[in-house]
Amino acid sequence: MKPFLLLASRAEDAAAEDEYAAYLRYGQLAPEQLHRIRLESAPLPDLDLAGYSGVIVGGSPFTSSDPPDQKSATQHRVERELAALLDRLVDLDFPFLGACYGVGTLGRHQGAVIDRTFGEQLGGVEIELTEAGLSDPLLQGMPRRFTAFTGHKEACTTLPPHAVLLASSQACPVHMFRIRQNLYATQFHPELDAEGLVTRIDIYRNAGYFPPESAEELMAHARKYTATEPMKILRNFVARYAG
Repeated sequence: MKPFLLLASRAEDAAAEDEYAAYLRYGQLAPEQLHRIRLESAPLPDLDLAGYSGVIVGGSPFTSSDPPDQKSATQHRVERELAALLDRLVDLDFPFLGACYGVGTLGRHQGAVIDRTFGEQLGGVEIELTEAGLSDPLLQGMPRRFTAFTGHKEACTTLPPHAVLLASSQACPVHMFRIRQNLYATQFHPELDAEGLVTRIDIYRNAGYFPPESAEELMAHARKYTATEPMKILRNFVARYAG
């Protein structure tokens, strides 16, 4: 099969490696089947999409709805590169799965309203599929309601009319959507289990996402939840588009 491409932007090596390992594990991929590019470290090279089965965008410390003057030069570059790539992907209806940061990138590209109205704290959240979600091939075999891990400052407030809403939570109305037939974005993390979230809390305890003194409490809270269903999305994505 042609490899998949993971576009990552976590500057901390420990977080980047843990994320990559999670996509390998839950996508049931070997390292040679998941090519990774770390966007925060160097410009995105020219990509021959014919050499890939699909594109995955992982989570990111970047917040797309921040005012431009609060974004670093690296974030501005990454946003330009992803926007240009999405021009191509949407035009081709090329297989795409954006996790968390994917809502900000694909959503903004397609005209969604992305702001801080529906942010959610770190932890387990009950996700509910819409009727369209229940019949979507990427969500095949999943129950209507399941637990997923989330933690995001921004979210989608209004989807464009051509987007298909696939999943919501009580606090966040847009947790997953589809553009055309093959481009998807989730607000929750389909690659994240409880220990993965604990690892990220530990890595980011001094990064300003939460008070450092609350890290142990957040870890204990994360361990109260079990998330197994979201990973089916990765397996379905790989199974559907491997070619």
